[in-house]
Amino acid sequence: MYVIGVTSCATGIAHTYMAANAIRKACKKRGYKVKVETQGAVGVEHRLTEENIKAADLIVFANDVQITDMGRFKGYEDKIKRITPDGVIRNPDSIFD
Repeated sequence: MYVIGVTSCATGIAHTYMAANAIRKACKKRGYKVKVETQGAVGVEHRLTEENIKAADLIVFANDVQITDMGRFKGYEDKIKRITPDGVIRNPDSIFD
């Protein structure tokens, strides 16, 4: 399984990166391939490509604020799981529910 994610929080500092780590750890624990884009105070890091999005089995949005460039995900809505950064930090396994 290939999981991708986008994380962002109101301040773009701690929770953005903590949520990304939680997603990575949950996926690695299951042996899943994973890539997470962070949209934090320093801007977009580890940007997801069209190839990443197309190949993904699951797309996780862990965000409190609008995700930049949402148009990239048009047509993939059935793969998207939405959760708050705090939600994925507290219960990373919930992304697989």
